[in-house]
Amino acid sequence: MKKYLIEREIPGAGNLTAEQLKQISGISCGVLNEMGTQIQWKHSYVAGDKIYCVYTSPNEEMVRKHAQKGGFPANLITEISAIIDPVTAG
Repeated sequence: MKKYLIEREIPGAGNLTAEQLKQISGISCGVLNEMGTQIQWKHSYVAGDKIYCVYTSPNEEMVRKHAQKGGFPANLITEISAIIDPVTAG
């Protein structure tokens, strides 16, 4: 399964309340439940005017379909080629 980083430009995202983030998450999960198990949301980072999401999916088209169905922007979708962290350094 491929892994994707989705950049969503949402003005004021960093100021969204916990309740607003819960509502957005609920919409996303509802769409994912409709789409089946091939696409999965791993986690997201809220920073400034953007939300960065990590998804697994067989293809980019399915990621775009999720965004369209949920009414979310998907300004940039990039396939993740590798993950590194301090452990990578040895």
